[in-house]
Amino acid sequence: MNRVPPAIVILGQNSQPIAKKISAHFPGSQIYGLIDRTSDTDISFSNFGETLRELFATETPIIAICAAGIIIRTLAPLLSDKRAEPPVLAVAEDGSAVVPLLGGLHGVNDLAREIAAALGVQPAITTTGDIRFRTALLSPPQGYSLANPEDAKTFISNLLAGAKVRLEGAASWLSESNLPIAPDAKLTIRVTEKAIAPTPDCLVYHPQIVAVALTKLSNIEPEIAVSFVQQVLEKAGLAPASVAGFFALKEEMGNPALEAVSQYFKVPVRFFNLSELVELDSIESIENKAAQIALTAAGANSHLIEYDRPNAANCAIALAAEPFDARAIGVSRGKLAIVGTGPGGAPWMSPEVKEILREATDWVGYKFYLDLAGTLREGQQRHDSDNREEIDRARFALDLAASGKSVAVVSSGDPGIFAMAAAVFEAIDFDAKPEWQSIDIRVAPGISAMQATAAAIGAPLGHDFCVISLSDILKPWQVIEQRISAAAIADFAIAFYNPISKQRIWQLSRAIEILLQSRDAKTPVVLGRNLGRPGQSVRVCTLGEFQPQDADMRTLVIVGSSQTRIIPRKYGDVWVYTPRRYEK
Repeated sequence: MNRVPPAIVILGQNSQPIAKKISAHFPGSQIYGLIDRTSDTDISFSNFGETLRELFATETPIIAICAAGIIIRTLAPLLSDKRAEPPVLAVAEDGSAVVPLLGGLHGVNDLAREIAAALGVQPAITTTGDIRFRTALLSPPQGYSLANPEDAKTFISNLLAGAKVRLEGAASWLSESNLPIAPDAKLTIRVTEKAIAPTPDCLVYHPQIVAVALTKLSNIEPEIAVSFVQQVLEKAGLAPASVAGFFALKEEMGNPALEAVSQYFKVPVRFFNLSELVELDSIESIENKAAQIALTAAGANSHLIEYDRPNAANCAIALAAEPFDARAIGVSRGKLAIVGTGPGGAPWMSPEVKEILREATDWVGYKFYLDLAGTLREGQQRHDSDNREEIDRARFALDLAASGKSVAVVSSGDPGIFAMAAAVFEAIDFDAKPEWQSIDIRVAPGISAMQATAAAIGAPLGHDFCVISLSDILKPWQVIEQRISAAAIADFAIAFYNPISKQRIWQLSRAIEILLQSRDAKTPVVLGRNLGRPGQSVRVCTLGEFQPQDADMRTLVIVGSSQTRIIPRKYGDVWVYTPRRYEK
């Protein structure tokens, strides 16, 4: 399983060097900095307590470079079930101390050791079992899972009281520990891929050594596929926790049945080309392909296992010699997410967008928008392009995703409003490349420029409104004029995108003329420029006062309806809103 990248939280700029050193050790991690007291962080926050509690609630590992007491007092109200606690650590500002606080069942001590090794210090581990036995029975290393954690506390207490333990099965992290191993001990630690019933005096660890190959799933419903795999594992006597991954040929990529199986068992599905499979001569042709896939995935010294197959043509199972990381084998299904970063930087992004950007292998977009998206982590690639190359950018991103990459196409605002989402689907529709059909595509919304502008001045879009782009690059100006006229007559509030540019200097003037034919000259007009960016401004005038030179390409223009009102404020500013009730 993927290890969730940690959040590194700092309260002052003096902590930045240590934060960056830790971040470099954990790909995908992000540095959270207190606003006005830090700079050059991935995410800024204004409330330490709220930020820490939100990260804790989403089970994000937390590395806070501050006093341990602050963390304890902040998270104390949330502590109820240690099985649900993510790792939480305190690190001294100068890096001299690394103190694991919470998350013993989720590897906090191992995380502390990693951080301490990166900083060149000793971790302040206080867990008696870890210290005495030099291993953490409650949180086994990656590639193993503990089947009965509810028995572990008493089991470890008995070991600490002097009991011996018998080791059945092979695992170097256990055999090389300081556990009191004796062949005739009453306590047992068993390492097995088999599904066995644990007992209080026997801890069972399942190594992820099972490779399951699936073929010919095109006509199988996802629910049936999950049930089928459950039957296969049961008949083979294998524990689901021992499955390292599911494997198939690239032609099955995007198959809903495979996706359902992967999600249900919480392990990846990976794909091979036919040419990548190991050669087998002794297995019948229908079964051969699945067997080849399973053995290719499980690697050298692996072997197929026999079992009473409910459907031999669809499945083969191989056991690897050691636990393996399925993510390092074959290729994944390509992913393409079209994200909206909002009109500004990180504070305007949704948690969904932040997660997508953090996990993507590649960012694709207009340079200015990629700059707003933030800093790439180690291993990510950035692909800049000109702002007018939307379709070429979409094709490039789709090809990249089809190769197995996880691609984020970055738009400002909302990607579905005059932005890259439509360009991507346009490319899919007209090019119709077969390899694009298997890509996992999603659109992650963002705060649009019209929403940001409206929110900055009040609620001018509080009643029915429409959105019109004044750019005539992709549609005839005659159509734009018709829409402006119709919207004005219908008395919509109107949000205008792309009001003016160096190449389009007369269209806004014409739009104002059309509006004044049916809209009062006193109609409020809101001009929002650079919302969420340096130089942000929001100005209000009337339609009669509004001049084309008042706007540029970074301006969002909202023209009110006949009902839109201006409320004067105490010190000269105003609010603008459109009432919910319509009175003519």
